[in-house]
Amino acid sequence: MNPNLPPNAAETKHVVEGEINRTVRLIGLLIGGLLLLAVALGVWRSLTTSETGSGAVVAGLVLSEVIFAAALIMLGSIVEGFGFGLALGTQWPYTRNILILTLRGDPEAAHRVLATAVGLCAVALAIIDPRYETFLGVGLIVTTALFGMGTLYVLAGKAPAFVHGTHGLLAYSVFLNYLLLLSHPGIGLFTYIEVTVALHSILFAIFMGGMVTGGRGFGIPIEPFLHPQKPSQWIFVVHGLAALIVVGTLGWFSPLYPIAFALALLQAAVGFFLFYAVNLKPKTPGIMVVFHQIMALLITTAVVLQWRF
Repeated sequence: MNPNLPPNAAETKHVVEGEINRTVRLIGLLIGGLLLLAVALGVWRSLTTSETGSGAVVAGLVLSEVIFAAALIMLGSIVEGFGFGLALGTQWPYTRNILILTLRGDPEAAHRVLATAVGLCAVALAIIDPRYETFLGVGLIVTTALFGMGTLYVLAGKAPAFVHGTHGLLAYSVFLNYLLLLSHPGIGLFTYIEVTVALHSILFAIFMGGMVTGGRGFGIPIEPFLHPQKPSQWIFVVHGLAALIVVGTLGWFSPLYPIAFALALLQAAVGFFLFYAVNLKPKTPGIMVVFHQIMALLITTAVVLQWRF
């Protein structure tokens, strides 16, 4: 090893500085406001619910955790869309100045701090309300975090795209687990997924969306094509087919999920604009990544909230 190199040279060579521009700051402020709203709504629900004692605390924490989990997914889309995927290199989970970086507006640092808050909230729920769903939530969060570490190596070209796709799928599983606790208590996550056919194609599309990001790596375009030739293009084709299956499935079940179907149609159009953005600016495709992820969250939420026994 060259003695003139700094101790972390192996890591810093992967560090990529995203640009904290006005758009990033604005979206960051909106997500910060969403987190404050999550806390306020959690407190409000604890004070107004018919539950008493620990039951009231649990009711408030579950509501806050749902919003925290959604905000974490959105923050991840900022990390991807504005070039912060390797802003901290492959160091994980923290760097020495992570709180300072968060206060300065670094989305990747904020993403890890919020992930910690999601985990702590999940642990609190498991302690106060020990049952299968709350323990499952903790397990899913830990597994998601480990795969989150893996995504850094995917972007650095040291791990397969499957890791990135699994991370996205797990992140949505965390969100779904607590959304079900909020909206349909007593229905376990895996039972719900099993009986809700409309959700199968959505989760597959989410997995393939993560595969698309992982398959192209950091700052590499997919490139326009008529016939797919490289792996990232084949992955994109499968993701596109998955999106069509989502539209077809929700169209079939549109009497049950009219809002989700309308959102899925819009999401398909957003996907084409995102493909263009990724090829135009592969390191920083921008706001379309965030919008695409928000649409996926809205579609998933609409299916859960419109679901009936």
